Amino acid sequence: MKENKSRREFISQSGKMVTACALFGATGSVAYAADSAKPTCETGKSMNITAKHYYLDNVLLEAGFQFDNNVATSTRTELKTLEINDGKIVALGDNKAHADATLPHYDAGGKLMLPAMRDMHIHLDKTFYGGPWRSLNRPAGTTIQDMIRLEHKLLPELQPYTQARAEALIDLIQSKGSTIARSHCNIEPTSGLKNLENLQAVLARRKAGFDCEIVAFPQHGLLLSKSEPLMREAMQAGAHYVGGLDPTNVDAAMEKSLDTMFQIALDYDKGVDIHLHETSPAGVAAVNYMVETVEKTPELKGKLTISHGFALAMLNEQQVDEIATRMAAQRITIASTVPIGTMHMPLKQLRDKGVFVMTGTDSVIDHWSPYGLGDMLEKANLYAQLYIRPNEQTLSRSLGIATGDVLPLNDKGERVWPKAQDDASFVLVDASCSAEAVARISPRTATFHKGNLVWGTVG
Repeated sequence: MKENKSRREFISQSGKMVTACALFGATGSVAYAADSAKPTCETGKSMNITAKHYYLDNVLLEAGFQFDNNVATSTRTELKTLEINDGKIVALGDNKAHADATLPHYDAGGKLMLPAMRDMHIHLDKTFYGGPWRSLNRPAGTTIQDMIRLEHKLLPELQPYTQARAEALIDLIQSKGSTIARSHCNIEPTSGLKNLENLQAVLARRKAGFDCEIVAFPQHGLLLSKSEPLMREAMQAGAHYVGGLDPTNVDAAMEKSLDTMFQIALDYDKGVDIHLHETSPAGVAAVNYMVETVEKTPELKGKLTISHGFALAMLNEQQVDEIATRMAAQRITIASTVPIGTMHMPLKQLRDKGVFVMTGTDSVIDHWSPYGLGDMLEKANLYAQLYIRPNEQTLSRSLGIATGDVLPLNDKGERVWPKAQDDASFVLVDASCSAEAVARISPRTATFHKGNLVWGTVG
């Protein structure tokens, strides 16, 4: 236990610096001149593959584990050609074998193909990213109420830039391999529905290359800011999830706050995704109350995400096992940013008990934090450093937190992805295998979403 604690403290001091250095050294897209059969590309821009039906050659796919005494010691790979049609992978064939010679073909350059990443907790609607550097002072002792007061002033200043900066943030996370996201969006009297309208406009424009769910987020307190009517309007306007926030620390009425949140979800047949930062006994009580509510309300089964859930770090191993068993039975999801520092979340224990754990950026650069890199492979790397004993197999499994548990190989080393009729949503990585990609936070070279090349280049 002492060794684990000192390791966490070391990572707390150095982890972000190391990962930032690795990422800032990553290769971006490169300008090149192409022949007339292939589109050209400007520096930093994506190629434009207009064909719906084409081949992608020289794709490096994982083929299996090499075992030594039942321990995976390396990963076997092979080069393949993918046939892609109308957003789907329709066939995997021998490399450079083209059954239809009339179709266009592109060259992946021997890069490793991994499933598209998923940034499942981000705030696209309020960010400094895409604007000038800005780091706000948050002295020790700053409370959530202090931050709410700051937002009353800051949010109107940010709104004119919401759409442009959300687009810039989407560009960033696409460059890191994410094409699927869940964005929280402020819904409170200061913003009204304007942030939602702005975000929906951006997502409509980016639909061909980016899928994003929206959580209506009462950042200033569902009860405290009297936001229930606005939240209901947001549901009618197309938000996908009902959000919530610290029902004791902010709303000062745990049961009423949570009951109101769940009732809105039930009334509009929506899911729930709550920010729960509370680490006091009140946070544990909130987790228990939410689990109990889902247990006695079948309509909510599979529809609750607890974001952050820091109260779980306050439980002992047996308590985590007990609550995790109940959460798994109700298909309750945890969304974690994989925090580093003194708080050690029981993420591996939750995953081992069958709880679906996903990760996200949260803030890239805003008034909450200046540190986010928008990179889910970085999150998988942090998860691996904090929670596993590294070997070929455990490193490759860690990738699942970044991809929604879509992995090229199953635990036996059998290829389960990609297969025919899977969405052609993937990222090309300069790595030899998943384990290396996670351990080294390997550079990305191209990102595809449903057959569309949305960032980077291929030959």
